[in-house]
Amino acid sequence: MIKKFDEIMRTLQAGQYAPIYIACGEEPYYIDQLYQFVSTNVLDEMAREFDQQVLYGRDLPGADISTVIGAARGYSMMGGRKVIIVREAQVVKKWEALAAYLDNMMEQTLLLICYNGKPDKRQGVWKKLMDNPKVVWMQSERLRDYEIERWINAYIADFNKSVLSQEGQLTIDPHVAPLLADHLGTDLSAIVGALQKLIDGRQEGVKVINAELVERNIGISKDYNIMELQNALIKKNVKKAVQITNYFAGSKDHPMIRELSPLFTFFSNLLMYHYMPDKSKEAVARELGINPFFVKDYAEAAKNYPAGKAFFIMGYLREIDARLKGINNPSAKDSDLWKELIYKIMH
Repeated sequence: MIKKFDEIMRTLQAGQYAPIYIACGEEPYYIDQLYQFVSTNVLDEMAREFDQQVLYGRDLPGADISTVIGAARGYSMMGGRKVIIVREAQVVKKWEALAAYLDNMMEQTLLLICYNGKPDKRQGVWKKLMDNPKVVWMQSERLRDYEIERWINAYIADFNKSVLSQEGQLTIDPHVAPLLADHLGTDLSAIVGALQKLIDGRQEGVKVINAELVERNIGISKDYNIMELQNALIKKNVKKAVQITNYFAGSKDHPMIRELSPLFTFFSNLLMYHYMPDKSKEAVARELGINPFFVKDYAEAAKNYPAGKAFFIMGYLREIDARLKGINNPSAKDSDLWKELIYKIMH
């Protein structure tokens, strides 16, 4: 039975446990979160000493799942629930034994399998596991670049609900989420670590996470970043755009191939904006999936970049991306490509 992380967590927090959980996928964050909760909350501290085992796939004899099945079939020493957790399960073999376990599973055992990667669902054993109503299956997918900002804002909202009182609610400056997304990519564990640094690094009474806080605690410049470059392009501020791209070219933290992605997203959205019949703030934010705060940027950019120009800029960005990957461009430096790109965008 396939379920989402939030749904699984709600049932676990309510004390409703399934006999088997399989957490798999390319995004380790949710797999680790599930492991942390199960390993620290299902049993009390004393019961964990006797009735909880954490096994690692690499340590199993022959990487054989049979060792796990043997542990799952054992009875609780405390007379209650038993928890068996398998980490690094992607190296385990002979999964057919787990499918056989389904026919006679121990109801008092909670078996959590943490599988980093995607199992081959074409194999019959995985289909049998997915179709069994007593097996909870979580597929942990990596977020796409354009989903990160929304995820960061949702994380802060959840933090406010769970930790802070109404008087101490945190807000996050709209520019911060894009900054973190550009600097950290889609690594949710790194993003959460950065957000915790920002939360913990506030001075007493500070309730806004802003660019200054990011620069002080994370080291991301508030003046030389992708958002400031985008603003310079919107306003056609050539001097500022050149200053920022020169900074990028001299910094290992701003590889050009990474910085092209948010620019492509912006001009792609701008092209869509040109053809929207309803350009109200609410309609644009909804259609583009952006924070309403940034709608004004598209309105301003539309005055400087007609639809045809936005279309050609997307072509320039694709061309530079290909050249960075070595196509028709064996040796050009980032600094030269930035100069060329800024010239083509601005003229």
